[in-house]
Amino acid sequence: MNKRKMFNEGQLETLCKIIADTNSGLTGSQIEHYLSASRIKDTDPILTKWKRLYNALVNKQNESQTGDCVLTFISKVLNPSRFVGNSDFYRSILERINTVLLFQGLEFQEDGKYHTVRSAKTLSEAEARASKLEETITSRKLHSHLLKFCKKELLQNNYFHAVLEATKSIASMIREKTDLTSDGATLLDEAFSGSSPILKINAYQTESEKSEQKGFVNLTKGLFGTFRNPTAHSARIEWALAEEDAVDLFTLASYILRRIEKSSR
Repeated sequence: MNKRKMFNEGQLETLCKIIADTNSGLTGSQIEHYLSASRIKDTDPILTKWKRLYNALVNKQNESQTGDCVLTFISKVLNPSRFVGNSDFYRSILERINTVLLFQGLEFQEDGKYHTVRSAKTLSEAEARASKLEETITSRKLHSHLLKFCKKELLQNNYFHAVLEATKSIASMIREKTDLTSDGATLLDEAFSGSSPILKINAYQTESEKSEQKGFVNLTKGLFGTFRNPTAHSARIEWALAEEDAVDLFTLASYILRRIEKSSR
């Protein structure tokens, strides 16, 4: 992969801040190691980590008039063998790096290699294409009402707020169909419970149908209680949600939305 165009100042700064992040990035000694392995001079070893890395890479890039040195360094840092047992973090950092690389028409994948792709023209396009979560969500053909509420959060892979917005979308649809103004479990009881509920997910004639409706209400209450209430009242740092859990939640929320949409008054 020869003579790749140079990374501009903003792209290079973003890459360095990701790679040398204070909390999760390379240590000072690791920066020294990978610069040396990439045959790049460590020009300012006493600076803060990201600035130290930026100066080394920009100096080499200006000297060679190509972005190849940056790509070489990234490939060594993102060698998959470094992340054995930490795949979630690896995918997370890959996505952030690829958001920048897409402007170069490149994507670094889990096989440890660069792949040539169509160049991104805008930041929104780069974020959307780099986001594997949105790709997964889209493939499941989730309810459009859910995606309307969650799109921005999904593009950012912000699972915490995407969960919150997903559950809000359910309450929103119920209120739209019933003109009720309550929320949470109260809203569900007012809409679906009683001898003559406002909304019915079936004919609501037989004991089996009434039992199904009761189970549906309990399922939705469980969703609210498990995800919405903790996320609404906890600091984000206290609420850990893996990508696979988020995808399962969106799928369940989509199922609930479809049943509500098809319910009759």
